[in-house]
Amino acid sequence: MVGEDPFALFGAWYGEAEKAEPNDPNGMVLATATPDGRPSARMVLLKGWDKDGFVFYTNLESRKGVELAANAHVALLFHWKSLRRQIRIEGAAAAVTAAEADAYFATRPRLSRLGAWASDQSRVMESKASLTAKVAALELRYVVGEIPRPPHWSGFRVTPEAFEFWQDMPFRLHDRTLFRREGEQWRTEKLYP
Repeated sequence: MVGEDPFALFGAWYGEAEKAEPNDPNGMVLATATPDGRPSARMVLLKGWDKDGFVFYTNLESRKGVELAANAHVALLFHWKSLRRQIRIEGAAAAVTAAEADAYFATRPRLSRLGAWASDQSRVMESKASLTAKVAALELRYVVGEIPRPPHWSGFRVTPEAFEFWQDMPFRLHDRTLFRREGEQWRTEKLYP
């Protein structure tokens, strides 16, 4: 039964996906757009969520980082094929705090932290050897001690304005439930499949 809280329903479906999906149940499509409306979509990983929104991390100088700086309106899409479900979320992205980004960065594997420094994400790479050389130089630089978070690496929290829960049904008579924020409340509507 669909309640009046889309976050509770998300939590229930996400919990089922964590048990059923063989790979990356936290994988989600992030769709951004340039200021003139040209769309761009890519897979990212959900790294945390609560009633304040859905958090992911990235290089701020990447294409998505630049697009988010210019246009904060985004869409997220979770698709769990094994469950025959998807959730679409629309909202605005805002930067997480430096403390949040630092705390998450510290949990990443060492090589991932070095990679955050070494990668000029989304820009043309001269060769794989140039990336490997940058990582090797950083390994020498950070032989001892913690690897600090690069200033160009942080996270975003997407605050939902709308959720759509889609459940596959026989004969393409799918169940679609839309939650749209109205002030502090959520309005719920059923959509035709």
